[in-house]
Amino acid sequence: MTNEATVKSGHQKSEAGKRLSTIMFSDYVNLHQRARDGAFVVWIAIVVPAELFAGFDNVVYGVPESHAAMSAGKGVGPLQCEKAERLGYSLDLCSYARIDLGTAFDGGKDSPTMGLPKPHLIVSNNNNCSLLVKWFDIYHRTWNVPHFLLDVPFCYEPQSARDLDYIVAQYRDLIRTIETLSGQTFHIERVREALEHTRDALASWKRFLKTAASRPAGLTVFDSFVQMAPFLTSRGTKTLAEHYRLLAEETEENIAKGVFPVPNERYRLLWDNIAPWHQLSKMSSRLASLDANLIAASYTYCMGSLEGEFDLYAYDGGDPLRYLARTQNFSICPHGMTLRFQAMRRAIDALGIDGVIFASNRSCKVYSVMQMDLLKRVTSELGIPAVMIDVDHADVRKYSEEQAFTRIEALLELIEARRKEPKSLPGRPA
Repeated sequence: MTNEATVKSGHQKSEAGKRLSTIMFSDYVNLHQRARDGAFVVWIAIVVPAELFAGFDNVVYGVPESHAAMSAGKGVGPLQCEKAERLGYSLDLCSYARIDLGTAFDGGKDSPTMGLPKPHLIVSNNNNCSLLVKWFDIYHRTWNVPHFLLDVPFCYEPQSARDLDYIVAQYRDLIRTIETLSGQTFHIERVREALEHTRDALASWKRFLKTAASRPAGLTVFDSFVQMAPFLTSRGTKTLAEHYRLLAEETEENIAKGVFPVPNERYRLLWDNIAPWHQLSKMSSRLASLDANLIAASYTYCMGSLEGEFDLYAYDGGDPLRYLARTQNFSICPHGMTLRFQAMRRAIDALGIDGVIFASNRSCKVYSVMQMDLLKRVTSELGIPAVMIDVDHADVRKYSEEQAFTRIEALLELIEARRKEPKSLPGRPA
């Protein structure tokens, strides 16, 4: 954000930002401490339902993708990538994987969190990331650590009852596996309690995201990118529920006071893909200097929603395993074209989006593969200007700021030109 915008908005590190730093520090310290004290350690993919581990007395989990994102945000992404590349891993491999492999095989050196404690079990899935199974299997082969794979069907339409039952059966297999390996007993009521915290947290998360509907918006997408972090490390906890409640309240209070992150907001934009972790501050500042605000992202509005939806799908207190299975495909990557477009259209309508930035991600092929077709549908069916830029979510060496902003500025010019047209655009009010 420019100095001028900072002065006008009164923007500084918020209480939510300070609290976030405390939570993340505590989560990683607690993870390492409990591992040293003998806890059973599980490494999981980001969409594996961590509430399951609350059902055990002494199971802790680490999230390699989340750690990789933090490493990129702290500026050590290329360093860790290069370590993996020197071991023979291709530059074309996902930067999350290269960061994680470089960190793990160097004993956590140069990591902002000392890496992750070595796992007793690894749990991956095949619906969110096409690479993840192979990436986690490296640790299975190298360290002889058991690797449990959740086989989750992609969803080209809302999840079928058969698919839901299939996923629940695998959760039960995972529970039995942990019981056998750890010697601990599973307690389903503890999972139900954890899910109640998750329900409260996600209700506040949606409340926070919907402050983007104000004009100017009460948030930037960069706020939501950063604030999603504890959902991965503190999922199912009272701490997370309280943090997101305070986050929503603080953002709403700022709106009431007339304090906005981009006070001269003229262009309201949506981002499609994973966050560019190495560019959060730079991109936020440069966009604000153009009176542009990225106010929403498919990467964050999917949290708490079913496939193709924008609003909250809340836990109703019933069978926790069935709820977790129903929301197993909450992230964007497993969705077919129809569902992805449907959710994006609902976000565009709810928040008053002027333009969409599709970030073609060199690391995440699954997220990026449909983007050109989505761009065509957004522009032709909704009449919303859109642009495609090249980015990598964690490797800054594969990103050109000037090239990206040349295209973004062209998008803003197109939005401005469309506003001067006498007729209403398709799908938009006059």
